[in-house]
Amino acid sequence: MNVSEAARTADAVLEELRGAVIADHRRLETILTAVVAEGHVLLEDVPGTGKTLTARSLATALGLEFSRIQFTPDLLPADVTGTHVYDEHAGTFSFEAGPIFANVVLADEINRAPPKTQAALLEAMGETQVTVGGETRPLPEPFFVVATQNPVEQEGTFPLPEAQIDRFMVKTELGYPDRMGEIELIDRRASRRSRTPAVDPVVGRKTVLALQSVPETVTVDPALREYIVDVSRATREDDRVDVGVSPRGVQRLFEAARARAAIAGRDYVAPEDVHAVVHPVVDHRLVLTTDAEVRGVDPAAIVEGALERVAVPSMAD
Repeated sequence: MNVSEAARTADAVLEELRGAVIADHRRLETILTAVVAEGHVLLEDVPGTGKTLTARSLATALGLEFSRIQFTPDLLPADVTGTHVYDEHAGTFSFEAGPIFANVVLADEINRAPPKTQAALLEAMGETQVTVGGETRPLPEPFFVVATQNPVEQEGTFPLPEAQIDRFMVKTELGYPDRMGEIELIDRRASRRSRTPAVDPVVGRKTVLALQSVPETVTVDPALREYIVDVSRATREDDRVDVGVSPRGVQRLFEAARARAAIAGRDYVAPEDVHAVVHPVVDHRLVLTTDAEVRGVDPAAIVEGALERVAVPSMAD
C-alpha cells in the first residue's frame, strides 16, 4: 500500500465513522492517526458524548475483533488477561483467554479500577503480549487499546499514574456537538428503530496491517526531526513543568506525525503534520509543578509556548 492508497482508505474509514458518530472531524482523524501509528488512545470526556460508540464503530469499520472491558473497583487482573482453569475430567489446566485478546480493546472507565488492575494493561500496551502463570502469549495483530475516563466524577476513582498515561500515544476528547450536530443526531435517531447506529466494515485485518506499515515509508527531513526534538525539549525547560516529554513521547510524536502525513496522502512529513498531532501526543505527558497545578495552568498553553519559542524549519521544494 502506498500513501495515496492509505489516504483513500483513511478517508473511507472516517466517512463511515461520521455516519455513526457526531464529532469534530479533527478528533476522529486524531484517533485514526494513532491507530495507523500503532498507538493507543485515551478518551477523556463527560458521559454521553459517544466514547464507547466511537470505539465500537471504529472496530467495525476496520473489520476487526472488538472487546469491551468495563473497569470497576472489584475488577481483577485475571479478569483482563485471562487465567488457567482446571479441567476435572482431563486433570489438566487450560488457559482461558481474557477480553484483552482482541484487536480493539475498549477499556471503559479505566480509572475506576485499582492500580493493580490498571497495570495489567501495561505489558499488553507496551509489548503486545500478556504473561500469565509464567507463560507469555502474543496478542492478536493489529492490537490497540481505546481507554475512556470521565473527568467530572473523581470520587471512587484511581487516577492513572504517569507511567501508564505515557503508554497512550494520544489523549483527546470528542466534545459536545454544535447545535446543528445535535439536531442531526436527533434526526438520525428519528429515522431508525435501533438506538445504536449501524456501521459497515470498510476494510479488513490485512488492510489495516498494510495501512500501519505505510508510515514507515514516509520520510522526515533532518531539520524537521530536530524541530520535533527541540519542541519536546522546550517543554522540559518551562519552569511550570516538573516532568516534561519523555524520550518515548518524542518517538511517539515522530511516529504520529508520519502517520498523519500518510493519512493526508503525502510521503513526507510537513510542519503542519507536527502541529496537528503535537497537542494530543504531548499535553497529557507533562507533569506540572504543584504551584502550576494550584494556579490551574493548562498543559496546552505550555506546549503552545514551546511551539512559539522554537523556529519552524523551512521545507525545501
